[in-house]
Amino acid sequence: MAAPRPKSPKTPGPTRKDEKEESFWEKIGTLGRKKRIKEVQEVQEEGKHAIDSPGSPTAIDHPPEEYELGSDCFSGENEERAIIETKSMENPKFKELVTVLIEWINDELAAQRIIVKYIDEDLYDGQILQKLLEKLTGEKLDVPEVTQSEEGQKQKLRIVLGAANKVLGLPRWSAQKWSVESVHSKNIVSILHLLVALARLFRAPVRLPENVAVSVIIVQKRDGTLTHRTVTEEITSTYDDLGMRCEKDAFDTLFDHAPDKLDVVKRSLITFVNKHLNKINLEVAELETQFHDGVYLTLLMGLLEGFFVPLYDFYLTPQDFDQKVHNVNFAFELMQDTGLAKPKARPEDIVNLDLKSTLRVLYNLFTKYKSMS
Repeated sequence: MAAPRPKSPKTPGPTRKDEKEESFWEKIGTLGRKKRIKEVQEVQEEGKHAIDSPGSPTAIDHPPEEYELGSDCFSGENEERAIIETKSMENPKFKELVTVLIEWINDELAAQRIIVKYIDEDLYDGQILQKLLEKLTGEKLDVPEVTQSEEGQKQKLRIVLGAANKVLGLPRWSAQKWSVESVHSKNIVSILHLLVALARLFRAPVRLPENVAVSVIIVQKRDGTLTHRTVTEEITSTYDDLGMRCEKDAFDTLFDHAPDKLDVVKRSLITFVNKHLNKINLEVAELETQFHDGVYLTLLMGLLEGFFVPLYDFYLTPQDFDQKVHNVNFAFELMQDTGLAKPKARPEDIVNLDLKSTLRVLYNLFTKYKSMS
């Protein structure tokens, strides 16, 4: 039998009682620590089992503690956490998408000396998203500049994402691919969805890799246990519009290199549209602002083709973004009905006062109807 471990030397005397009390509390503390360690181990095993259990389509090749899938990470029942499979993150097209978006953000915010290195770590608190949205829209958001607390960051995110959704024309009640919780929890898939939507809306001068998809493992807490499922998230698809400036046309050249000639083109188009709109006592002075709600565009199509457009088919006085998009969409349908090719510009671009998109649409009409009296 092994000899007992020698104790540290003590001074003899009447300290025996204190020594017993100290040993007793040390023993209680040790038991408490062992219990906590056991609980942590159980939680980690539970998370690992939820992900690596048989029947899982794909096992995550990171240790569970790296994902912190303990119960304390879930604030309530049915809460979900999303984890991208490592293989997807190593996909060259995924890496290219992240790189392209980072470079685009840095180019947009270069004047403010803001540099983004990591999509999730740098954008989760809403600070840079705010600056990016302000730069893209030219409008200042009414939010605190710096917020340190988690609640403050989420409140800021709520305002920033609300503004982004409004610009994107997304109804408040519709389900989005991003949310305050997902962005603040550094869900890179949600953040990428948002950035791709903004890049396409504002015609970012970049080429996004197409058909980028990732495998995402959704871990959910149900009845105190963690369950999981694997889904495929499509982040980009195949684009057949000019949402991205992949190929430059004559209007790109005019904007970039010949602004003086651009004024000549605008005056010619204004003269063309007014020749026809004057027939119903309407007149245009600014192309980008007076065509953005689709009303004049719809009426112009009726005048050019000689038919009456029923007023119930479009909003004569559109009140919000959705109604304006509806009007422009309707005008585009009329163009296609008369034999014109589908406009390459998107209705959202026209509504968002994108002059280049408006000029492209009107120039197509000018080309076909310029000789018409």
